[in-house]
This record gives sequence, structure tokens and C-alpha cells, in this order.
Amino acid sequence: MANEMQDKARPAAGHDSSDCELCRSPGGLLVLQQPRWRVIRAEDRDFPAFWRVIWNEHRAELSDLGADERRECLEAVAAVETVVRRCLAPTKVNLAALGNMVPHLHWHVIARFDWDSHFPQPIWGQRQREVAGGALPRLARPLAEVDEAIRQALVPH
Repeated sequence: MANEMQDKARPAAGHDSSDCELCRSPGGLLVLQQPRWRVIRAEDRDFPAFWRVIWNEHRAELSDLGADERRECLEAVAAVETVVRRCLAPTKVNLAALGNMVPHLHWHVIARFDWDSHFPQPIWGQRQREVAGGALPRLARPLAEVDEAIRQALVPH
């Protein structure tokens, strides 16, 4: 039964993914590519500490994945969150799997700070303040270092 559901969740044979943004491009700055998923850093001026774990195949919902795939996906999300917390010490980390525009399950991992432009509102909510000098210089570590720490946490040794 689980295999039947998993097979139904896959796109039909011959599916044209040329119109899918996440099939054509990484979807941001590629941090790590794995066979089933990838990690990108979103390029957002207000929220520079924003990563996504993107499932590579067209699978829109977490329940479209088999048990092992779900475990693998959520372990990747948890590893990214752990690294972000360790490296940047955010006030909070927001996790979301919204993805209404693309057929790829993807998890947003967003470091939030009490000084950020929208805190405590969601990043898609109403701006609460301007951040003098921008958000990037306020981060505890350069994002390239955080990206490398994410790679190290996710690549089997």
C-alpha cells in the first residue's frame, strides 16, 4: 500500500518539467546537492539567514514521501536548523513548508532575530522596523562560513 501511494505521488512518465522553476534552477545559492534533495540559501536582503531544503522530484507534500524519504528530508531540515542556531544564535528559527507555487516539497529554515525588520511577525507579515545598515552586517558570522558548516553537517564523513 505504501509503495502504491508513493508511486501515485510521482509525476507521470514523460512529465515536462521545463516549466518548473525548481527543475530548471537550484532556486537560490546552492549550498549542497544530494541525490534526493538540495540545500540552497535564499537571497533576501531583509532575511539573509534564510535557507531552503528542497526535494528534487515533484512531490508537493510531506506525505507524498515514503517513510525513509520523510526521515531523510526532516533530518536534513533539522541539521540545517542546528547549524544555524549554533553559528548565528538567532532569537528563533522559523520552519515552514508552504510551497504553493512549485510542485517540490521544500522547507524554509529562517533565522529570526529580535532586531529584524519584521520580528515578531512572520517574514511575510507587516514590517515592524527599519534595520539601520541592513541585516547582513548584524549576523554573528559570514554566511559563507554558515554554508560550509551546513555542508559539513550534511555530508557523510
